[in-house]
Formats: sequence, structure tokens, C-alpha cells
Amino acid sequence: MKAGCPYDPTMDSSGFVLLADYVPGVVQEIRYYSTYNFIGDRIDGYEEPVALLTIEAARALKAVSTELVVQGYRLKIFDAYRPVCAVKHFMLWGIEDQDVRMKPYFYPDLEKQEVFARGYIAKKSSHSRGSTVDLTLLDMTTGKEVDMGGPFDLFSELSHPDYRGVTEEQYENRMFLQRAMTRNGFDIMDNEWWHFTLKNEPYPDTYFNFPVSTRALR
Repeated sequence: MKAGCPYDPTMDSSGFVLLADYVPGVVQEIRYYSTYNFIGDRIDGYEEPVALLTIEAARALKAVSTELVVQGYRLKIFDAYRPVCAVKHFMLWGIEDQDVRMKPYFYPDLEKQEVFARGYIAKKSSHSRGSTVDLTLLDMTTGKEVDMGGPFDLFSELSHPDYRGVTEEQYENRMFLQRAMTRNGFDIMDNEWWHFTLKNEPYPDTYFNFPVSTRALR
């Protein structure tokens, strides 16, 4: 099923940086490097558990972090830049009808094909343009994730940012994160509370395919 992600030396990654170099104290749990994701395997192109972003998006996220740290929160990153080959891996998984081992955790109420039909996974991802990030908040006092009423990558109406079936506290936590991100130049996604894209992204029409690794940066 895996398509592979050959290194493309012609793909210019010079506009990208390691997010950790720009945002001190950022927590990284890169899910597609691990096997705890909706497919259940490490995803093609994720060679290291690091977050890469365009310089512009990293600077904007640094501003978000600076604002939130004084309020007692750190950013926790689940995904950032995602190579095209990783998206192809997602699409190939969609064709494999019998592979549903992670269904109970990530799409319990949907059939696999519905995940694509409802827009939770796109054939072309904004992540591949390098200025999109999936993240949540970490409470510096407790060391735990802030309760957003639903986990990352749950393909469900529960994940919609404006879903009112969560508690008031959970809803306000979502709005708190959303306000911090939008104040600093990010747009929200209508069906994922964790997903934000830089409004003035530098590569709005370019989908990159270098791997997620430090060696890919130059």
C-alpha cells in the first residue's frame, strides 16, 4: 500500500524552518511519525518526529506562543508541513477497504469512504503548502492537554470548532485557542478545531514533497 517518498532535490525547501528553532518550549507529538494515527502505520515522508513550517508561519506561531506562555500555556503540535507523498499514502489507504483497524479510535461513526466524502481528508492538503499546523494547548500547571471536548483527528461532527454539543468549558477552550491563532494571522478550518492555516501564506499554490526531516532543509 505504501507509495514511498523519494527525496526530490529539485524541491526548494529553503523557505522552511524547524519550528522548535522559532518557538522555545514547543511540545511536539508528530502523530504521523508514530503508529498512533487513523491509519495505524508511520506515514510516508515522516522521517523524523519534527515540525517543519514556512518561516512566515513559524514567526506567526512564535507570536501565538509568546502571548499564551504568559497565560500559562504551551503549544503542542500534532502536525505541520506534510509532504505530498504522505497525502498519497492517505489516499491509498482509502482504497484498502479491509484496513479499518483504527476505526474505533478515529472514525467510529463513519465508514472509511465517508472520511473522504465529508472532507476530513483531502486529495490536496493545505499542510503540503507549509503554512498549516495542527495543534492544541498544554496547561503548564498540570502538564496536561487542555480539554477541547474531543481528540485530535477524530473524524466526527464533535471535532467541528463551533460544535455546541460539548460542555461550556470545552467550547470556551476551543474559542480561547481560536482567538489566539486568529489574532496572530491564522484562519480556522470549519470541521477541525485543531487546524489552522496562515492567512497570507507564502506558497498558496505550491504543494511540496520533500520529507519531514532536518536533512531536507537547506
